[in-house]
Amino acid sequence: MAYLNKFILQMEGLAVFALSVYFYFHLQFSWGIFLVLLLAPDISALGYIKNVKVGSILYNLFHTYSIPLILMICGFLLHNDRIIMICLIWIAHIGMDRMFGLGLKYPTKFPDTHFNRV
Repeated sequence: MAYLNKFILQMEGLAVFALSVYFYFHLQFSWGIFLVLLLAPDISALGYIKNVKVGSILYNLFHTYSIPLILMICGFLLHNDRIIMICLIWIAHIGMDRMFGLGLKYPTKFPDTHFNRV
């Protein structure tokens, strides 16, 4: 049963990734910027240099959907294409991570994620 739960989460990540990419290119944003910024949220893993607790908190802040979704709503309200573009890339990154089975981190060790406990 755990395999099914993990599979469902990965398919959800695939759907989020695909929809983010679709809307990104539907809005005719730059392919180059997409490729350059797609892995940018992983810079948050540098928090692990300090310690596992700081690393997991920082990593999770950059790998949860709520922050880029709130910012994207602000981008739409402000008619700011740059904010929308960055948020779509950010959401695509999170979806891509989930698609590959990478999840939110626990403050125990780097590989310990919510996917491991499903």
